[in-house]
Amino acid sequence: MSKLTHIDDQGRARMVDVSDKPATAREAVATGFVRMAPETLALAVSGTGRKGDVRAVAELAGVMAAKKTSDLIPLCHPLALSKVVVEVEPADGGLSVTARVKTTGPTGVEMEALTAVSVACLTIYDMLKAAEKGMVIEAVRLLEKTGGKSGDWSA
Repeated sequence: MSKLTHIDDQGRARMVDVSDKPATAREAVATGFVRMAPETLALAVSGTGRKGDVRAVAELAGVMAAKKTSDLIPLCHPLALSKVVVEVEPADGGLSVTARVKTTGPTGVEMEALTAVSVACLTIYDMLKAAEKGMVIEAVRLLEKTGGKSGDWSA
């Protein structure tokens, strides 16, 4: 079993020291889904909801969230992100959210991609909750990551 990097020998939470790690190109892709009724999906796709264009606002919220990840997740390092793209697309049964995040640095951007997707999904819910409170946010997960000591990974 591998050792958890955020726990020290005394069992205390700690931020991992990345000062000796080389800066490398890193990228992560995450996805999530907001399941909703067909009528709610039609409202979201129309861009004419009372709160505005659901997809555009959710994409912007995801980008903003990726940049604030270290403020939200206690042991994440603040990173200079070089690219964040969040896309919200209609899919069978709801809206699919995908985030792609890039940096060049000593640690990966998996948490930034997952945070972007999570906040974009929450924004979709917030903007559409007047139409449907029973929407379900599901399947938030990492799809792939590249770079770093552990190498590339794909779901």
